[in-house]
Amino acid sequence: MTLPLIWIGLTAAVSYLIVRSIYRLYFHPLRSFPGPKLAALTHAYEFYYDGVKGGQFIWEIQRMHEIYGPIVRINPRELHIKDPYYFDTIFTSRKQAKDPFMVRIFATPLSTAATVEHDFHRYRRELVNPFFSKRLVMNLGHVVQNKVDKNLKNEFRDAVGSAGHLCHVTRFFSIMTMIVNAAPGLVEWMQPKSKGLFEAKRMIEKMARSAIENSPKADRHGPKTIFDALCDKSVRPEERTIPRVRDEAMVVLGAGTETTARVLTTGSYHLYRDGPRLEKLRAELKTIMPEPTSQISLVQLEQLPYLTAVINESLRLAHTVMIRTPRISPTPLAYKDYIIPPGTPVSEIFYFMHMDPSIFPQPETFNPERWLEPSSTGERLTKFLVAFSKGSRNCVGMNLAYSELYHMFAALVRRFDLEIYNTPPESVHITRDFMIGLPESDAFKVYCLVTNAL
Repeated sequence: MTLPLIWIGLTAAVSYLIVRSIYRLYFHPLRSFPGPKLAALTHAYEFYYDGVKGGQFIWEIQRMHEIYGPIVRINPRELHIKDPYYFDTIFTSRKQAKDPFMVRIFATPLSTAATVEHDFHRYRRELVNPFFSKRLVMNLGHVVQNKVDKNLKNEFRDAVGSAGHLCHVTRFFSIMTMIVNAAPGLVEWMQPKSKGLFEAKRMIEKMARSAIENSPKADRHGPKTIFDALCDKSVRPEERTIPRVRDEAMVVLGAGTETTARVLTTGSYHLYRDGPRLEKLRAELKTIMPEPTSQISLVQLEQLPYLTAVINESLRLAHTVMIRTPRISPTPLAYKDYIIPPGTPVSEIFYFMHMDPSIFPQPETFNPERWLEPSSTGERLTKFLVAFSKGSRNCVGMNLAYSELYHMFAALVRRFDLEIYNTPPESVHITRDFMIGLPESDAFKVYCLVTNAL
């Protein structure tokens, strides 16, 4: 009896795969879009490049575009478009949803970043928006400056980087998120560098429990911290849970460390290998910072055109978000001669935007001057700077990140002469997509010697 049952099961499985393959190739709503037949048939094609070869699917997508053109079906259900002028259509359409398949990369299913449905995302985001407003960031300038002056070292950044190696596994095997939450010790054993991440997670869980148990109703001035806002008694009861607060806090903490650190590292590497540009920026800073330790407001720093250009160029080359972030429109989208069906995940990888030679000539070159000169297309280049994404799902911490970058670049350049040490170009050359971009050396790090304190 056992053998016939096995054959029946195998026959049913094979039949299902055959029927599914026929549907995906000949009857699926995306059947008419160009792309490899194997990619249209199975997600295993994508998993081979990202899960087996290690973060290489981005380059396969690039190859697909070279063969099939600007719009490609990259897996059974998703389209990717490589066109810098279509980015806004994808990311700023109203009532967008995220792709439930891709948000698994965060391994924080209850966070705002992983929230799929538009209105629910809006509810969650409005809880934290006030803490990242331009006005509040301006008022917190002294806090940012204080952190810069202390030169704090954050080992949490290394832990965030190591966790990126799990992103493709959690994306294709959702059970991994359950394992990460249920058996952190196992993950720490597999990825020793992630220990700091789980220590932070346990600390946040403890803080969340205390905040929920002791949270008073907000006074007329509103919650004082993000924890207060998430745990306030006015928040829906089902949202005031330890896992929900933990997930939100982990994303805020993670996104606020590696990203800005990566931009500062990238800009510093290029500046301190280019004496004339370093001195040009230092001379500009001296106009408002007569002393290396002069205390300068964010408003003053934002008025410096070359500092702004250096930050923009550092953001462009830092590749803080490599993984694609598809959007799903509830209405049809039109691209050239194609009508994209509603409900289709559509993506455009930020890396391709920032490295497009038609927008940024010689894209591999660090050239802040490009932001000060008229572009070859006659358009403002900032339109194509998408490090923080765009639309209702853009990075909530954008204003704070800019504040940190202005203060950090100003302090570093005005106070120190550095010599880049033991860091060849390949150490910062991105070759793999593990949510963030990584070089072959597996660690995006720049080593330097302090040769003079000004």
